[in-house]
Amino acid sequence: MDTFEAIIQRRSVKNFDPNHQMPKAEIDQLFSLAVLSPTAFNIQNWRFVLVQNPELRSSIRAVSWNQAQVTDASLLVILCADLKSWEKEPVRYWQNAPLQTQDFLLPAIDNYYRGLEQVQRDEAMRSCGMAAQTLMLSAKAMGYDSCPMDGFDFAAVGKLINLPEDHVIAMFVTIGKALSPANPRGGQLAISEVLINDKF
Repeated sequence: MDTFEAIIQRRSVKNFDPNHQMPKAEIDQLFSLAVLSPTAFNIQNWRFVLVQNPELRSSIRAVSWNQAQVTDASLLVILCADLKSWEKEPVRYWQNAPLQTQDFLLPAIDNYYRGLEQVQRDEAMRSCGMAAQTLMLSAKAMGYDSCPMDGFDFAAVGKLINLPEDHVIAMFVTIGKALSPANPRGGQLAISEVLINDKF
C-alpha cells in the first residue's frame, strides 16, 4: 500500500480479533520503521513498551475504562519518553557524524534542554506523537488497523509498567486485525477552516 492510501485508509478501530497473533517478523518490521521517526537533535527519546503478558494487559485494561482493545488487539504499545535522554551519552546520537558536526551539536543539545523541564516534556510529546503516527501508518500499510489512546489512568499504568521517574507516558497505540470495518468519518472540517495563510 502506498503512503497516500495508508493515510486515507487509516482509521481508529476499537474492535479487534482477540485470536489474531502478529508474527514476530512483522512485529520486528513494525518497530524497525517506528524507530525511523524524527526527533529533535536525533535524541531518539521515545521508548516503546510492548505489553505481551496477558495478566498485565488485563490489569492495564482495568485502569483504561475497561476498553476492549487493550486486551483484544494483537499489540498493545505504550509510547513513553525518556525526559533525560538528551544528557545520557548524547555522543551516541551523532557518533557517525563528522567531528566538526559533533563539536557543534553536543553543546547545542545541552544548552537547549538543561534546566528546561517544560521543553523536555514538550519534546517528549512531539516525539511520541510522530512515532505513534509512524506506527499507525506502517501498520495500515502492512494490512493492520490501529487505535491511538489516551483514555487511561496514566499514574496507574505507570506503576503497572514500573515507569522510571525520568520517563513519561504519552499514549497507547493498539494494533491488530479489525473485526469489522471502521465507521465512516464523523465529519471533517473544511481545509479553508484549518489552513491559515501567513497570519491568523
